[in-house]
Amino acid sequence: MLSEDSPATRPRKPRSTAQILGTSEKRDTIYERILNAVMEHRLIPGTKLVEEKLASVFEVNRTRIREVLARLSHEGVVTTIPNRGAFIASPSVEEARHVFQARRILEPALIRSLAAQADERQLKRLYDHVAQERNAREVGDKRAVIRLSGEFHLLIAQMVGSPPLIKLMRELASLTCLIILLYDTPNVPACPNHEHLDIIKAIENQEVEEAISRMLAHLNHIETTLDLKVEEEKEIDLEEIFG
Repeated sequence: MLSEDSPATRPRKPRSTAQILGTSEKRDTIYERILNAVMEHRLIPGTKLVEEKLASVFEVNRTRIREVLARLSHEGVVTTIPNRGAFIASPSVEEARHVFQARRILEPALIRSLAAQADERQLKRLYDHVAQERNAREVGDKRAVIRLSGEFHLLIAQMVGSPPLIKLMRELASLTCLIILLYDTPNVPACPNHEHLDIIKAIENQEVEEAISRMLAHLNHIETTLDLKVEEEKEIDLEEIFG
């Protein structure tokens, strides 16, 4: 018979979001820093992530680096090639379209959930974030603009408070940054600041469908500014090469 103090009957402590997402240890600080570098376009697609160098930079052993790279690989941000190592992923055009499709399914649900619970404090955080984006644009800090634009969408997920949705949004935002870097059209802003502001205003006014419509238009605008044309593969003329 189990006593009241036995492990099986003792109530479990609720796990924090950090524990659920695995962001409470040093290796997860490394994970966050690598993701930030991706979101700021400091780590570009195809960059090789050398375990020894990363271990030296972050002052940890290679085992911890491997854990981080395995997590990033699982999320699609890193590609691991046997006998060659780990590289920042280079999403294909088809993969890019799938990412935007996933975001068009996920983000309206996040908007609906947030609109049902948003308070003044949360709205102020969103407005403050957009103000940071605007300031970064005004001073020409392109890296900060890119990072803050992606973090706006993460902030909405964090306010909804569902760890699985936060994790999914984080992955999609990181992949979107890689996609923008690969397929960006020169001199065309992929994520205008005012579109985020319009979404917040609609949430504040309890115009849920309007907020969702603006979010979808925002995502569509980002996708359409990218050069996602699929180039036809040219047939290689072997006679010409070897004849």
